Amino acid sequence: MALEPLHVVWFKRDLRVKDHAAFAAACAAGKVLPMFVWAPQVWAADDASFSQAMFVRECLQALAAALQTLGLQLHVYHHDPLLLLKRLHEKYGVAGLYSHEETGNDLTFQIDKQVQAWCRQQSIVWQEWAQNGVVRRLADRQQWQSQWERRMQQPLVALPAHCVGAQLPHHGLEQLPKVAGIEQSKRQIGGLGRAEAMMSGFLQQRVQRYQGGLSSPLSASQACSRLSPYLAWGALSLRMLVQATRASAQAAEHANLRRNLHGFESRLHWHCHFMQKLESEPGIEFDSFYPGFDALQGALADADRSVRLQAWQTGQTGWPLVDACMEMLNQTGWLNFRMRAMLMSTASYLLRLPWRQSGLHLARTFIDYEPGIHWPQVQMQSGTTGMNTLRIYHPVKQALVQDPTGRFVRQWLPALRAVPDSWIFEPWHMPAELQLRTGCVIGGDYPAPMVDIAAAMQLAKQDWFAVRQQIPPEDMQAMLQRHASRRSRHFPKVARGMRRKRDSIIVPQREIQLTLEL
Repeated sequence: MALEPLHVVWFKRDLRVKDHAAFAAACAAGKVLPMFVWAPQVWAADDASFSQAMFVRECLQALAAALQTLGLQLHVYHHDPLLLLKRLHEKYGVAGLYSHEETGNDLTFQIDKQVQAWCRQQSIVWQEWAQNGVVRRLADRQQWQSQWERRMQQPLVALPAHCVGAQLPHHGLEQLPKVAGIEQSKRQIGGLGRAEAMMSGFLQQRVQRYQGGLSSPLSASQACSRLSPYLAWGALSLRMLVQATRASAQAAEHANLRRNLHGFESRLHWHCHFMQKLESEPGIEFDSFYPGFDALQGALADADRSVRLQAWQTGQTGWPLVDACMEMLNQTGWLNFRMRAMLMSTASYLLRLPWRQSGLHLARTFIDYEPGIHWPQVQMQSGTTGMNTLRIYHPVKQALVQDPTGRFVRQWLPALRAVPDSWIFEPWHMPAELQLRTGCVIGGDYPAPMVDIAAAMQLAKQDWFAVRQQIPPEDMQAMLQRHASRRSRHFPKVARGMRRKRDSIIVPQREIQLTLEL
């Protein structure tokens, strides 16, 4: 008796059953094999980490439980995806492959291209559905916003009423891939249940503090949604969140609450706006938007670069707010956007580190690492786009605004807890006697800054503007056409005819003030 061929649902960054078009279609087609693949080449890469793998495993455990209620079993494999599909096809027959589109890193992109070529050779139809606002093969940004809106308004995909599952040998959920790093002791926990509870708590209560609390690291951990990891790994669909946010705004009785909800929704739009950049131009994971800025990446000798990178990664730069933010990130896997931007700005402008090196550290440290958002933002905060207003975060001024009493700094840097408020953000200026009395000797208990802030900022501006002035207008126009938003208040006449002032291109300031985290 011939075996019924399999309809394989390939779960990737969509670890849920709710609002899952690929899963619903496979269930309607025949015998379903729900599978997740820990691709060794992906998890051995420099942008992957053990904590991310732990978060994914928790999402898989929740997914497996949800599938079990439908009479299905999640099959988890540690294998190259292409070789795995070949073996499944040889042994059982693959009738179709079903998944969501993924805007991942270059490794997942190459895997997808290999699988697509094999499916064509085998006459296997691989159906992919969009799961957010990213548009494949987008020729022009002009209609992107309307396409995003149409997708967000579509009804959520219902759970299938009937499923027939395959029962094949598979690895248990507990096995993790070989991946570098250590467990972050205070990170978020994965899974749909956690995601829905977090969404409910935010939309019903915490969103009231959103607009006023998202910039400071003191308030952001409660004021921000904290939903970015669940969106990054697909425990929650973007459409689910957009529609829930709109429902909350419609039911809101107070104007201030509606403003906060509308502000949050605008960032859900920007979430896809940045992913579209990598989708349209995958090379920006490795290459500067404008190659002329590459010359600024080699300003340091290798030995100096290594020392500075190590100090920045471990929170030993000598700038208290920078180091406190890095310490929080290293322990929790999360940081609010303004502080992420400050970390990247510090690395690129003050320490003159190549954006790719510092970007990789952040990539593997963020639990919510989303390549399509991450690499465009890394470049934007490093000034390599040429399209955006230069923004260099001053670590002392940011501290005075975002942590005026030093409470956040003292929470994450024990060496500075006894330092008086007047010295907390510039402890290197403390008199020697006071350093001894507070137990914070600079160069011993806490490091001295490696560079002078004012001098480093001046040099960075000088070098950046020298490159910026050399960008040909036609190159700028091409970048704007590919990547700039077309929303009227963000894109005023720039793409239709660039405005000039002193021979430089003027681009809206808003474009650099966007969010990595929700």
